[in-house]
Amino acid sequence: MIISHSQVSPQIEYPEEDGKPMAESDPARDYLIYTVETLDIHFQNRQDIYVSGNLFIYYEEGKPECVVSPDAFVVLGVEKRKRRSYKTWEENDKAPNFVLEITSRSTRSQDQGAKKGIYAFLGVSEYFQYDPTGDYLRPRLQGLRLRDGNYFPLELTALPDGTQTIWSEVLGLELRLLPGGELRFYNPATGELLLSHREEAQARQEEAQARQAAEARIAELEARLRSLEQQ
Repeated sequence: MIISHSQVSPQIEYPEEDGKPMAESDPARDYLIYTVETLDIHFQNRQDIYVSGNLFIYYEEGKPECVVSPDAFVVLGVEKRKRRSYKTWEENDKAPNFVLEITSRSTRSQDQGAKKGIYAFLGVSEYFQYDPTGDYLRPRLQGLRLRDGNYFPLELTALPDGTQTIWSEVLGLELRLLPGGELRFYNPATGELLLSHREEAQARQEEAQARQAAEARIAELEARLRSLEQQ
């Protein structure tokens, strides 16, 4: 049988990028990296949790225009592996359970409108927004939880030191807005703020410097003591 070109279905392409350069402000880029790194470190021993960010998520097979790209997201119940894009129909129809958008005045129409609607349609359980520069979002950190197809605000709790915190049921973590406006993830099970690779390296360096300073001080005191004993 001869098949004409008109009978051959063209292969559908799902681009891995849109060809446009990333145009992120320094704060947006820094917090995007911080979020993906810290959550990836936190879930590093879980092979059924996928953490990524700024990646195309295709949610309808055969329709490459049905795509969204969250700043950071977490999917529960899928294999932890590297992906060039995320296609829900190849992942047992699993959509993200948690999404965080680093929002600003220039992206608010998408973050509050189109993306919010898509995330509700996909069944994203928790949708957080963080405005690092305080351009428009008050408070700078806000969380929503999906219930009956609609998003409802999550409670924001104020701590004695001025820190504001929102509990993420999906992550089992708190998202904290520090008094200076910084976003941090906090693990109530360990009582620790989660650190990125850079912050971990910096913390280790500071600990080493403090230890060296303490050892030098002890050596100095011991030398003085020996000197007094010899008098």
